[in-house]
Amino acid sequence: MSELSKVAPVTVWMAPSTGPYSKDIWAPELHFYDGKFYLYFAGDSNNDGHRIYVLENSSPDPTFGKWVMKGKVADLSNDLWAIDASTFEYKGHRYIVWSGIEPGTKSCNTNIYIAELSNPWTLNTTRVKLSSPTYDWEMVGCPINEGPEALISPTGNLFLSYSGGGCGTDNYALGLLSLAENGSPLNATHWTKSPTPVFVKDPANGAYGPGHNGFFKSLDETQYWIIYHAKNQTNQGCGALRNPRIQQLTWNSNGTPNFGVPVKIGSPIPKPSGET
Repeated sequence: MSELSKVAPVTVWMAPSTGPYSKDIWAPELHFYDGKFYLYFAGDSNNDGHRIYVLENSSPDPTFGKWVMKGKVADLSNDLWAIDASTFEYKGHRYIVWSGIEPGTKSCNTNIYIAELSNPWTLNTTRVKLSSPTYDWEMVGCPINEGPEALISPTGNLFLSYSGGGCGTDNYALGLLSLAENGSPLNATHWTKSPTPVFVKDPANGAYGPGHNGFFKSLDETQYWIIYHAKNQTNQGCGALRNPRIQQLTWNSNGTPNFGVPVKIGSPIPKPSGET
């Protein structure tokens, strides 16, 4: 990660000029399964049409090879507005989580859903709603739950972080869902939601609206890290003024993740363990 700024970006796919995924390409995520790379994203022909799609590449290097559209990833019995897909493996099963809506609602009222996958582009179950905006902090700007990301602890416990509230506000923040020990990810009653956000703005450190995160391990797999976007100043909206940031994540004695506070912008931090 410390060398990322020295790498030239590569355009691997361009949206077509027309069609259901021709505009508003959001939240791409790269995953590697069964010897192939998969690139999940949300796209539409207008915002009300956002759906999740996935591309496949069999090249050992995702910056080369051909990306093939595998199609829309959806619960066909609830084929509704959907964004922010992320996938993970847990106890031998593969799952997808995303942000979506209930019938009759709009994209300013979103929830977190999960389903099992039979392959990287096909759901094996109907969707299950895990979380809806219920706390005041999740309703600032809009009642939104979005950007779910799985985190498996060193002891094997499963957590889902998510972002709450409108991303254009200073109070956009991260929430946390915790799966009960030996619980089923597809059983909503086996999940517990933290009543307060676990990662919030810190004006003194130049971090407003921290959210829509991901997780990664250090090269030697001894450390957990979080990547997220935030804004340097107040009232900077939900556009190009957001910038990506990383910092180390630690674990509390009770086995829950400790997100800490956003590191002050411009502050030097040690490289992830294993990087020279």
